[in-house]
Amino acid sequence: MRLDVEAMSADIEQSLALLRRRLDWEPALRKLDELNARVEDPTLWDNPDEAQAVSRERARLEGQINGVKQMQTGLEEAVMLSEMADEEGDEAALEDARAQLRSIKERAARAELEALLSGEADGNDAYLEVNAGAGGTESCDWAGMLLRMYTRWAKAHGYEVEIEAEEDGDQAGIKSATILVTGPNAYGWLKSESGVHRLVRISPYDAAAKRHTSFASVGVSPVVDGTIEIDINPADVRTDTYRASGSGGQHVNKTDSAVRLTHIPTNTVVACQAGRSQHQNREQAWKMLRARLYELELQRREAAAQALADAKTDIGWGHQIRSYVLQPYQMVKDLRTEVETSDTQGVLDGDLDAFMGAALAQRVGATRGETVEE
Repeated sequence: MRLDVEAMSADIEQSLALLRRRLDWEPALRKLDELNARVEDPTLWDNPDEAQAVSRERARLEGQINGVKQMQTGLEEAVMLSEMADEEGDEAALEDARAQLRSIKERAARAELEALLSGEADGNDAYLEVNAGAGGTESCDWAGMLLRMYTRWAKAHGYEVEIEAEEDGDQAGIKSATILVTGPNAYGWLKSESGVHRLVRISPYDAAAKRHTSFASVGVSPVVDGTIEIDINPADVRTDTYRASGSGGQHVNKTDSAVRLTHIPTNTVVACQAGRSQHQNREQAWKMLRARLYELELQRREAAAQALADAKTDIGWGHQIRSYVLQPYQMVKDLRTEVETSDTQGVLDGDLDAFMGAALAQRVGATRGETVEE
């Protein structure tokens, strides 16, 4: 084999060995057998909440184990192909082997990060909320761009996205929106995106073509399943109903079907307008409220996690976690991890893995008391 192929193969072998250690391979295989047996037990489904939790844990563990096995098989096949190509002097086949190895290496790198998603709610679905900052049309347009960015990221990774609430801007974009992102580790990946995002660009709404700075905030909460109990005193919650805005059909726009809940002690507000009836929206809004309050509890527990106050500060200067500069140069930079790229369009189209991965590694390292290199 060529030296570059040998080097890639060695790197992948090292990554797979690390993944097996993090998964605690043999116990993980035994646990998967136990979970498979539980899922096949008809009595498990007498308790739907427990059954869903077991099924989710089984799917998560099975995905991790099968992922390692598939990468190992792919590695062996690529190495065999490269050896044959080297013996026959077939450069095209050798390049195919290199391409396979590069793909496996990328998958292994992502799997290494996913192995760090061991937080209490990391495997859960997530609510992601975007709010425009001060600045009128500019900020509303920026909030809409962020919503599109996260929707594209989610769909590119096989997640399902459902709009739970959306308030359109007066001229463009959105004032606020909440989406439900469904899939394995949705919260684990998205949780580091909470904070203020800053955009610098030539405004398409300014006839003088001047640069404008806009802000929008992002908040992420885990969906709380039946295995997690969140006690909320109904007397602490104010319920408001209103007519839904934006798209939603004739029924939504003509009835007060949208529901807004305010948890008075924490001033936490959630809203839902996606359902066809007030009853559906009320039920979903309560789920969203439990998720938000659970996220507050998680933040209190994580000593090195971003403090709640940081997520609730003014949406403006001095509080941003990431800057997106489109003029006078092209650069997206995360101010926590120093990760940056000049591919601004790629980021706005949902290419966020480098930023999420670095933030995840930094957050895990910090909670373990480790030194995180920038």
